[in-house]
Amino acid sequence: MLFRLSPEVLILLIPVLVFALVFHEFSHAWVANQLGDPTAKYAGRLTLNPLAHLDIFGSLMILFVGFGWAKPVPVDSRYLGNPRIDMMKIAFAGPASNLLLALISGTIIRTTGYMGSLTTMLVMFTQINIMLAVFNMIPISPLDGSQIFSGFMVRRNPDMVYKLQIYGPQILMGLILFGMFTRISPIWWVMRPFVDFFMFLFAGM
Repeated sequence: MLFRLSPEVLILLIPVLVFALVFHEFSHAWVANQLGDPTAKYAGRLTLNPLAHLDIFGSLMILFVGFGWAKPVPVDSRYLGNPRIDMMKIAFAGPASNLLLALISGTIIRTTGYMGSLTTMLVMFTQINIMLAVFNMIPISPLDGSQIFSGFMVRRNPDMVYKLQIYGPQILMGLILFGMFTRISPIWWVMRPFVDFFMFLFAGM
């Protein structure tokens, strides 16, 4: 829970987290626009302005619970040339953008060495972006991974895809609450090997 962290850490962490979330959502909007869907653009989401993307309740959840969200980017599949594939591309754009940011910051860490508070911020930036990318690739609705997984499975098992879309938010919240109250997080258990792998790959840490 971020509010338990020291003010010094929060001063570094909050802007890092905000930019990572905003760039994630902007990337969804940018790819959708490139694929022919201007919905996000007309909704004012094709911007890096945090006010366009941050959700008040989701931001408070990050501060007090350690988990939260930004506003979902609106997408209208009727504008897309190949809705199934294009929706998968739009969904993947968010996690991919966070991995790109992590790669950039990790490369800076590798090449510059220790530079005090700047290095601390870069390490946080790398970790947060990797965690956002990995978390969002979990195939549970409403995470991006569920859209990608559904795109692969909708023709093979549409009933399963439908059920995952309907019950996914409850499953996800149940897993998060279980981790909060038991301090044994199934989500982190799944995420940690991937987070460690990318942290070592990008930053050598």
